[in-house]
Amino acid sequence: MFFYDPTFLLLIPALLLAIWAQVKVQSAFSHYSQVRSTTNFTGSQLAMRLLDSAGIYDARVEAMPGHLTDHYDPRTKVVRLSSSTYGSSSVAALGVVAHEIGHAIQHAEKNPLLVFRTILAPVASVGSSLAWIFFIMGLLFALPAMLRFGIVLFSLAVLFSLVTLPVEYDASKKALKLLGENVMMPEEELKGVRKVLSAAALTYVASTAMAVLQLLRMLLIAGVFGRRD
Repeated sequence: MFFYDPTFLLLIPALLLAIWAQVKVQSAFSHYSQVRSTTNFTGSQLAMRLLDSAGIYDARVEAMPGHLTDHYDPRTKVVRLSSSTYGSSSVAALGVVAHEIGHAIQHAEKNPLLVFRTILAPVASVGSSLAWIFFIMGLLFALPAMLRFGIVLFSLAVLFSLVTLPVEYDASKKALKLLGENVMMPEEELKGVRKVLSAAALTYVASTAMAVLQLLRMLLIAGVFGRRD
């Protein structure tokens, strides 16, 4: 089973989707990084403007190293902007920044899916790290209980991925509304933002597909193990 595992073929569609998603997001961001927005905001200025307009005064905006490492941390109420967006006035950068502010607004509104995802995040992180260890040990030592425990742990990671999808899509929807209504970004620039955020959303779809197929693979392997047992 360990030398030839036909269930690995299940992952090929998700792998191809992941590669395609990465190509699309890098291509879209690279292209619209060269298009300067007529709003004249830098990423950090836009973040502060949108937070203020949303009545969120207890969140901070910080710069962080890296490329597209932007994220909102609900535990500390910090919007962290990467070096590729913090000081940039490009259409791509402002779209990414507005997306992160969308998450800050979700937090302020106590969006139930965001709250659930935040609670689930540490558990899912541990689960995804340890799941395969328990699963493989269960196979190696013929311990069905340990094998099933690995499946349960990985199921938490899958649940996290499934919850993440609507949270991310809602943040992108909020971003487009913020840019259109709060800073009057022209429609032509909004089209660029849509392309960047749609490409980014595709990476979450690919990640979720991979997680679901990995879980299915586990269940199939466990089923074979059960029949042999």
